[in-house]
Amino acid sequence: MTQLELLLPFAMPPQEMARDLLRELKMPALATLLARASLTEHQLSDGFSRALPHENWLARQFGLPTQSSHATSPALAASAMQSFNLPAEAGVWFILQPVHLHVARDHLVLTDLRQLMLAEQDARTLFDIAYSLFEESGKTLRYGDAQTWFLRADDWHALQTSTPDAACGHNIDIWMPQGDSAREWRRLQNEIQMHWHAHPVNDQREALGLKPVNSVWLWAGTASGTAGTSTKFEETFTFSDARLPFAAVASRQIAVASAAELINARAQHGLLMLDHLTEAALAADWSEWLLRFQVMEAQWFAPLLDAIRNGQLDRLTLTISHNTAHTSLVTSKSSLRKFWRKPSLARLAP
Repeated sequence: MTQLELLLPFAMPPQEMARDLLRELKMPALATLLARASLTEHQLSDGFSRALPHENWLARQFGLPTQSSHATSPALAASAMQSFNLPAEAGVWFILQPVHLHVARDHLVLTDLRQLMLAEQDARTLFDIAYSLFEESGKTLRYGDAQTWFLRADDWHALQTSTPDAACGHNIDIWMPQGDSAREWRRLQNEIQMHWHAHPVNDQREALGLKPVNSVWLWAGTASGTAGTSTKFEETFTFSDARLPFAAVASRQIAVASAAELINARAQHGLLMLDHLTEAALAADWSEWLLRFQVMEAQWFAPLLDAIRNGQLDRLTLTISHNTAHTSLVTSKSSLRKFWRKPSLARLAP
């Protein structure tokens, strides 16, 4: 039996804008898949979880250590280190990412990391500065790529941290690490900020119209030896060339460039996350969100609908989300026969 689960972060628009946004979408294939699917899961959060709904969903699928209260970000660091072929020595490891903090009227706001565009050479220069500062405090820093570093801090094991996407666009005060070691973290973070401030790397970036790299974000703390393993999916597909921390958890990854490649892979039970909408949603750029979503109709939803109809795919699960909820819906060839359920996008706004 060929089964595919498609994760679509931010496919659900904000409730207050849903009616207007959905009216603009012309997506008959997706409307058919949604209307004739069976609901299998719907969960709400209070909007203050330290990870977004789709991030917590992914953590559960891959058996990552989590807290039921969502009091901290999913424990991804050890798995992500493996994807960079970095040995996770015994201890507690975190993901550390260079970021831009925007100064609002009376608080700081975390900017979407996707907008940073940090060159490898510049990242290495900033990393070396941070490395020395952490080394002086008895902490080990490792380099993954320009935007993904790893910090060993055994005495910070109880820190409660937030994913960058959960904190993005908000006053960072409530999203910053909390716990007994928070004061030490803030001290080191402030030292890095001071050393990076007015550094030639940032002077050059600002001259090019780029945002300065003025801080770091800590999350995903994991004790070594506790990396998650997928017991549910036999195949995990990746569409983006970027290294995604959650995708790193999967033991078997298959790169695909199109829906045709995905369908032809004949997955026994596969997962693909299409993260096309997150950047626009986090920026509240709903014109861009509409454009990107509409493009996905021909690229993904129409071919997948055809694959169910002609028997190439037996079962398709769509998991859709926004910042406070996620919903899972299952479609099969038999459910497509429910002709009395007229195509509709209404389930994007439950």
